[in-house]
Amino acid sequence: MKKMIMIEAKLFLREPGGPIFAILLPLALLLGLGSIPGFREAGPELGGERVIDTQLPGMMVILSVVTMALTVLPGTLVTYRESGVLRRMSTTPVGPARLLIAQVVNNIAVTVVATAALIGLGDLVLGVTAPRALASFVAVLLLGSASMFGLGLLIAAVAPSAKSAPGIGSLLMFPLLFLAGMWIPREMLPDLARRIGDFLPMAPFAQALRDTWAGHAPQPLHLVVMAATVLVTGVLATRLFRWE
Repeated sequence: MKKMIMIEAKLFLREPGGPIFAILLPLALLLGLGSIPGFREAGPELGGERVIDTQLPGMMVILSVVTMALTVLPGTLVTYRESGVLRRMSTTPVGPARLLIAQVVNNIAVTVVATAALIGLGDLVLGVTAPRALASFVAVLLLGSASMFGLGLLIAAVAPSAKSAPGIGSLLMFPLLFLAGMWIPREMLPDLARRIGDFLPMAPFAQALRDTWAGHAPQPLHLVVMAATVLVTGVLATRLFRWE
């Protein structure tokens, strides 16, 4: 398994455009939007917090994760399938689960780097506090990322072509981002929209990041939804995965 991860990491770094984009775009947005005076003032609709305290950095972490999970990862795996790489691998002892796990590990590593950069530069430039419940924040980051990458693996398993895979991911990504509070804080969404979002993986991920960033425990429902997403998408992606 370790050898497979290292091989995929080398291939991963040969075309770093997607990972670099996933790191730099959220960072640029955090620094740019964080300089807006209104985002640096406490608001009652956010429980007395500033947007840059938890809302903005949390959503930038989400943006980094979903960029890798729903566009970069599916595109890479479907390109492997179209180019015949997966067909050749199917004649070896390497099974689909090992390849999928190796891809997820490398992609999650990029999201960890992006998150560290967001926390470090956010603190240095904007005075954004680091996550107060750090251990819980890391656990939520890993669980939520796994749920997002599970969706990405499922897209890769069923996408008909390399060109369509990122498009399918984008079609899924934008409504999920809306329900997670990317453009409008979840507190300002209609009750029905918030309730729907609670049972989809991205909104629980976003809220759990915000909760742990502020030093609170994540809600059990949100953890259950993310864990269930990992389980369901992982099983489906493995069973539906096509070598050619």
